[in-house]
Amino acid sequence: MLNGQSERLKIRQAVVVEGKYDKIKVSSVIDAVIVETNGFGLFKDKQKQELLRLYAKTCGIVILTDSDTAGAKIRGYIKSIVPDGEITSLYVPEIFGKERRKTAPSKEGKLGVEGMSADIIRQTFLRAGLLREGEVVRDRVTKQDLYELGLSGAADSRQRRELLCKKLGLPTVMSVPALIDALSALYDREEFISQYTKDRDKLG
Repeated sequence: MLNGQSERLKIRQAVVVEGKYDKIKVSSVIDAVIVETNGFGLFKDKQKQELLRLYAKTCGIVILTDSDTAGAKIRGYIKSIVPDGEITSLYVPEIFGKERRKTAPSKEGKLGVEGMSADIIRQTFLRAGLLREGEVVRDRVTKQDLYELGLSGAADSRQRRELLCKKLGLPTVMSVPALIDALSALYDREEFISQYTKDRDKLG
């Protein structure tokens, strides 16, 4: 327990949710890379599609969308564009109601992921068996790590990040927070620092 609250569950896979409020709710329960689809925005976002394919083949992805028609369409679309890798589907229960921040219920009247209690989200992950006893969960790469490696805060940091992304098969135009999420899904922190330092030293 931490400050009277349950500690966040450490999840190896990248978790896919629909929007920022879903991400806020889920991140209060789990410690993992969380990717927003921005609703149907994913359908036109080629770079995010490629990122999901990469995550699926490396660490695996968990799809946690709303229990309405839109959520089902997004879930189905993700499965159609990610032919290889590990995909786990989680479902929140159908509960009718309205989220506090909204003035009216959704079209179908169901609560989305953001409207679920923290306990429901927690139990959804626990029931899926995503926490395996003895499983090693990677330490995350940090913003300070990127700074110390010259990947942020320096005149040529953007160029360095683009070169790194090209090498790893990531979208070359990524914000620092997005790159941190990607690296944390692909590598253990110490592994990434060691590998990047070796590659940088080879280049002189």
